[in-house]
Amino acid sequence: MTTVRPALATEVRGVRLTGVDVARAIALLGMMVAHVGGAAEQLDWSDPSAWDAVVNGRSSTLFAVLAGVSVGLVSGRTSPPGPPEITRIRVRLALRAVVVVVIGILLMALGTDVYVILPTYGALFLLVIPALRWRRRTLLVAAGVCALLSAPVALAIVPLYAGGGVFGAQLGLVYPVVTFLAYVLVGLAVARSGVEARITQVALVAIGALVATAAYVLGVLAAPVPPDAASAFPGVPFVPLGSSSEQAFAQVFLSPRDHSSSIVDVVGTAGIAVAVIGLCSLVFDGRGRLLERIAFPLAAVGSMPLTIYALHLVVLAVLPPLPDSAGTWWWFAIGTILFAMLWRRFLGRGPAERLITRLTALAR
Repeated sequence: MTTVRPALATEVRGVRLTGVDVARAIALLGMMVAHVGGAAEQLDWSDPSAWDAVVNGRSSTLFAVLAGVSVGLVSGRTSPPGPPEITRIRVRLALRAVVVVVIGILLMALGTDVYVILPTYGALFLLVIPALRWRRRTLLVAAGVCALLSAPVALAIVPLYAGGGVFGAQLGLVYPVVTFLAYVLVGLAVARSGVEARITQVALVAIGALVATAAYVLGVLAAPVPPDAASAFPGVPFVPLGSSSEQAFAQVFLSPRDHSSSIVDVVGTAGIAVAVIGLCSLVFDGRGRLLERIAFPLAAVGSMPLTIYALHLVVLAVLPPLPDSAGTWWWFAIGTILFAMLWRRFLGRGPAERLITRLTALAR
């Protein structure tokens, strides 16, 4: 009897999508900049020293949108199957979600200064299960509804975390579930559009860039980031003291501040993520062996995202406190790439990804 191997997260008909892996590597390395690279608190295009703040919020968004893309690729790409196969896919996804949440909680227990995204990430896998057979238009409408509700829900849940400390704040406050569900739904819509097609890749770049630009221009004009916004808690809207009702409304719904959960923040960061995925796919997918070899270091990192994410937190927990600087990030980046290249070359799938595959195989 022939055993049918389930598709990997970025495989289409047995071939990995290199562009998606490269985009995932960009997200992972971007999050490392935010964690150890000493990135500026706020992005200021007039100050080159603050340009590294571009990773704030946008790296985690790209990571979440790519989660939606991966879910779409393993659930039928442009044509999700019907019963009973879709039921098996849903069960595997639910098992994956549980494992990711458990790993996330274990990483939180390490006590690093990093807000761990994995518990929210796992919850999103569960929440997106009912949407696996939705049409692309329905997915985008649902994502839009989540974007509209993002800021009000983020404000409404703040009292639930009073006295919960840093550990509790990571469970849905720093990475609000409604906000990040919008990103996963956008990623699922991208996968349903056929991300390996050239015309789709060009459209993703153009539409993503246009949407992001329009959102941020609107945000900068309607709700400039207040000077004291650096003290704002990530994931929660910030309204300066003394603001009028109109100013408060603008800051809650239209602020371009990173991790503000505003409509502008959600739409703008999602647009950038879509453009990055489209560009990476356009450059690296189906372009021949030479570009595949050039992309291999980053593609290797992106092929084992859970392993790399967990490993960099374990390293942070084991090593003595390190200075947040560009030099520290370079050591992490070089070590990450070398580890991923060697593991991918000689052992194949990452250890965490292999564990999840074995556990989810129980659903077959």
